[in-house]
Amino acid sequence: MGKILIIEDEQDIRDLISFQLKAEGHQVTAAESADKAVGHIERGEMFDLMLVDWMLPGVLSGLEFTRKLRQIKNYKEVPVIMVTALTQPENIVAGLDAGADDYITKPFDLEVLQARVRVQMRALPQNSSSTPQSMGSIFECEELKVDKAKVRVTVADEEIALTSTEFKILTILAEKPGHVFTRTQLISNIQGENIHVTGRTVDTHIAGLRKKLASAGRLIETIRGIGYRFKDGAA
Repeated sequence: MGKILIIEDEQDIRDLISFQLKAEGHQVTAAESADKAVGHIERGEMFDLMLVDWMLPGVLSGLEFTRKLRQIKNYKEVPVIMVTALTQPENIVAGLDAGADDYITKPFDLEVLQARVRVQMRALPQNSSSTPQSMGSIFECEELKVDKAKVRVTVADEEIALTSTEFKILTILAEKPGHVFTRTQLISNIQGENIHVTGRTVDTHIAGLRKKLASAGRLIETIRGIGYRFKDGAA
């Protein structure tokens, strides 16, 4: 079980989510605005997962909070699930581009929300909020270096801030250079077989990943009509 931060201004929804997650055994902290959540961040509190509403009172929206979170070294890998009433495709793309790992629209089914949380939690190293765990060895290809143990990616010795989902996609592809992964296979690996995620979501994550990797983005190749692969012969 993990430590979860809920940022939601509607008290009924905030209390309901808190109750359900506590019943699952999680330690829950709740904030009614991103501004108050920043206080927890400034105090150095660490979380395994954050549930963030988009439309919040105060200076920062949930979108802006997520974007700023990805710029903070100690929090850039913390999974974020955006929970919002904004349902348009452009909203979903904007949320994922800002750094969210998943996007749930209101009204939502509590069992679906809990399943999404479980998926993100399963992807974390054991006791990730307090004790670093080894996830494997260092992978290098040309100017790209991926340190799985430290969850750290550098391009030409410059550290790159990736979301949890982007890091998962990169390691999945990099560990099997030349192997073509379909969108369905990537969805199964990063989100879980029982979670509904579209191929467009994967494409959005890949586009964001390539952009952040800059010159190393070319190492992720598109196989038209099938999926993606890491450059062959890179191991």
